[in-house]
Amino acid sequence: MGPNVTFMKQTTQTLAACVLALCATSADARCFADYKAKQDEPLRLHYGVIELMIDPCEVSPAVEKDVSSRIGADGWALLQIVSTFDESEVEGKRDDAGDYFLRY
Repeated sequence: MGPNVTFMKQTTQTLAACVLALCATSADARCFADYKAKQDEPLRLHYGVIELMIDPCEVSPAVEKDVSSRIGADGWALLQIVSTFDESEVEGKRDDAGDYFLRY
């Protein structure tokens, strides 16, 4: 093998390793949503943060259905998914969510 073939083989292996590392990192990323919910009689409202197991990490009908069913088990009705975000933002929402931080 000439020097060009060896170089190309090493470059290809390095690129493949980088792609695999990036895929593993994105697959391991945690996803969260913040939401608003209510209960009637008497009217009660809450803001919460919930971890999602849905990919991609974005507001979608699947996320709304998942959150709605999980909080609905305690009699809460989903009003709105505010946003989705990764774990870099989750701690900044802890105080606002209070008792509903990762409760469901």
